[in-house]
Amino acid sequence: MRTPAASRSNSLHAGAWWLWALGLATAASRTTNPLLLGLLVAVAGYVVAVRRTDAPWASSYGAFLKLGLVVIAIRLVFSVFLGSPVPGSTTLFALPEVPLPDWAQGVRIGGRVTAEGVVFALYDGLKLGTLLACLGAANALANPARLLKSLPGALYEVGVAVVVAMTFAPNLVADVLRLRSARRLRGRPDRGVKSLLQIGLPVLEGALERSVALAAAMDARGYGRTARVPPAVRRTTTVLTLGGLLGVCAGTYGLLAAQGAGFGLPVLLAGLAAALGGLWLGGRRSVRSRYRPDAWGTRAWLVSGSGVAVAALMIRAAGADPLALHPSVVPLAVPALPLWPAAAVLLGLLPAFVAPAPNRPRPAAPKRPSPAEAPKRPSPAEAPNEPGPSVTPHRPDPSVTPHRPASAEASKRPAEAAVPHQPDEAAVPRRPTRPEETP
Repeated sequence: MRTPAASRSNSLHAGAWWLWALGLATAASRTTNPLLLGLLVAVAGYVVAVRRTDAPWASSYGAFLKLGLVVIAIRLVFSVFLGSPVPGSTTLFALPEVPLPDWAQGVRIGGRVTAEGVVFALYDGLKLGTLLACLGAANALANPARLLKSLPGALYEVGVAVVVAMTFAPNLVADVLRLRSARRLRGRPDRGVKSLLQIGLPVLEGALERSVALAAAMDARGYGRTARVPPAVRRTTTVLTLGGLLGVCAGTYGLLAAQGAGFGLPVLLAGLAAALGGLWLGGRRSVRSRYRPDAWGTRAWLVSGSGVAVAALMIRAAGADPLALHPSVVPLAVPALPLWPAAAVLLGLLPAFVAPAPNRPRPAAPKRPSPAEAPKRPSPAEAPNEPGPSVTPHRPDPSVTPHRPASAEASKRPAEAAVPHQPDEAAVPRRPTRPEETP
């Protein structure tokens, strides 16, 4: 199971990334412990950092993290100004309260702000922020075009709409980064409200151009064409698909709720079976073909299985020890890190070791200077007088006549003052003169 480099033949199935991310999101929905939520964000961030590519959608994870911080801030602001359903006795400060009529009982604007209410809002906002981080990890790792190609034929039209909606945020982030870089290169400010307003119009123009190009491409590829099937098959497909999806929703709610865990799993399995049957029948209406469909291999099973294992173990921990996953707010208590739920969250790190490594460009090696560009070694006379290692003196050979240097005056004479060698005139042959050269 040595991790290979990602290529067209062994790239991971896009559905595996989404199953892994949805498993982490399910685990985040079962707890309000800030330590476990922070651990889930760290696991998702590490997998994204080591397994994302250089594609435009891969840089959207940071935007989802910032959006999660905004959600936490909004949740805290609502808790301060609109109150909290949690009663508290530790008053932090008091705001002027706006009187409301009798029919608005239970709603207040302003008033007393307690520490218990603020902490409850913080835990709730952290849960929402963690859910956004998990979905952002799926957007950064899964190729939306390959995910669309892997959908069943009955969901192709719906899948196109979903993929276009999912790629809106990554493309928007890529456009904003590109325009900010262009403004920075032109010496214009790229931060602040003014620069954001100036960037907004080109981003909107690019989104409209992209939508027109997408519509033309969909029309050229025959989007919406269906084959003729009998009416009975069409009605059966509709009943099975809608009924199965409703069963999936009811079973999922039963698993996530604290009271419906008993009937949630059977309803979920029955809904999945009915939905798969409807999708199989609905696929007969699709007339499109697939070119080199993505294979669901061993690594895809490991990646998706790690997310499902994290969700299942967290659901089990929520039923066995609810106080560890939901720290007490009234009275306030310091949250503790439960050991085996934390170990279950760490199973989500498995994709960082089994998924194919992305092919990222390596930094260019430093260029070696050519012999002509190599710096010349200074002569002993030009070398600085620095202490160096001791060198054994060279012993001349007595059989070789030593070279006698010129006198000191000759050595100090500059090169341009030296007299050139004059050859003997008798030794130089003279060419015969012509008549026209005679003076």
